[in-house]
Amino acid sequence: MQSQNRIFDDFAKVAGGALSALGALKQEIEGLVRDRVDRFMADANYVRRDEFEAVKAVAAAARTAQEKLEARVAELEASAAGAKKKSGKSSKA
Repeated sequence: MQSQNRIFDDFAKVAGGALSALGALKQEIEGLVRDRVDRFMADANYVRRDEFEAVKAVAAAARTAQEKLEARVAELEASAAGAKKKSGKSSKA
C-alpha cells in the first residue's frame, strides 16, 4: 500500500513537471508566432493600429486647418472684391 502512494506521488510530480514544460512551450510558441506576424506586417508595409490612429488625428487636424484657411481666403477675396468695386465707382464719378 505504501508503494502505491509513492507511485501516485511520483506520477503527480511527473504530471506537474510536464504541465509546466507545456506552459513554457506554449509561451515560446506564442512568442515565435508574434514575431512572425510582426515580421510579415513589416514586410507587407502594414502599420500598427496606434500609428494609424496618430496619422489619422494629424490628418483630421490638417483638414480642419485647411477648411479655416479656405474660409479666410474666401472672406479676404470678398472684401478685396468689395474694395475694388468701391474704388472703381469713385474713379468713374
